[in-house]
Amino acid sequence: MDISVIVPLYNEAESLPELHAWIQRVMEENGFSYEIIFVNDGSTDGSWQVIEDLAARFSEVKGIKFRRNYGKSPALFCGFRRAEGDVVITMDADLQDSPDEIPELRRMIVEDGYDLVSGYKQKRYDPLSKTIPTKLFNATARKVSGIKNLHDFNCGLKAYRRDVVKNIEVYGEMHRYIPYLAKEAGFTKIGEKVVHHQARKYGSTKFGLDRFVNGYLDLLSLWFLSRFGLKPMHVFGLLGSLMFILGFIAVLIVGFGKLYAMSAGLPYRLVTDSPYFFIALTMMILGTQLFVAGFLGELISRNSNLRNNYQIEKEL
Repeated sequence: MDISVIVPLYNEAESLPELHAWIQRVMEENGFSYEIIFVNDGSTDGSWQVIEDLAARFSEVKGIKFRRNYGKSPALFCGFRRAEGDVVITMDADLQDSPDEIPELRRMIVEDGYDLVSGYKQKRYDPLSKTIPTKLFNATARKVSGIKNLHDFNCGLKAYRRDVVKNIEVYGEMHRYIPYLAKEAGFTKIGEKVVHHQARKYGSTKFGLDRFVNGYLDLLSLWFLSRFGLKPMHVFGLLGSLMFILGFIAVLIVGFGKLYAMSAGLPYRLVTDSPYFFIALTMMILGTQLFVAGFLGELISRNSNLRNNYQIEKEL
């Protein structure tokens, strides 16, 4: 099969027939063999009934129905697991992503050899309250991920080689960072294509401003896990050791200062009267706790079934 199109959706019943007809026209014009996987993320409107009707009439339509709303990442994860096409395309169901982009996205994967191609909505039909935070978010994501050539990490319109979607795990709300996940899995040829962005035709957006706060928190988690997930002792152990040593040196300075004052006949006070003693003691306690946290993290990591989950491309 040439292409799998995965469409996660939540309450998009009005747009689904039009989206299917549009995808169908593009595929038939280009002679592609394809499947369309609609992932119904707990919709409360008639979305699933529309999907069932389309599946009954068209053999290329497949559906996945969640019992409740889980989010876009779980929807993509289940869609990736089901996909059978050599090239996998993801797009939103709100008709803001154009299926006319599919042939060129596929060409970039098949002929240009990209592992992943992300859409870039250079001209957006969104309010400033959405576009400005998006620009700041993408600038931060480029800096942290090291993927300098992407302008829009969160664009729903993307194309992947089949190997990519079968070797990454999209969980939580990590759909924003699929290029980062792919890079960490060893798929480093990541490209970008300027795509057409259309104004929403039906319904309203399902995302609020809280997604930007959650996005930064997810980015921090992903960065930390990619750097230290399999070697927690390297960060907690190092920080704990440094803090303990600094605290211990501070205690010695306070203690030797008192001994010197006593031997020189100078006035002195109890060690416990010095605030520096308690600061140093706190540093030693925190250092010990960080070291123990690193040690426990290392024990958990060593017993994880993902510890030796390496990306092997070929074996002879």
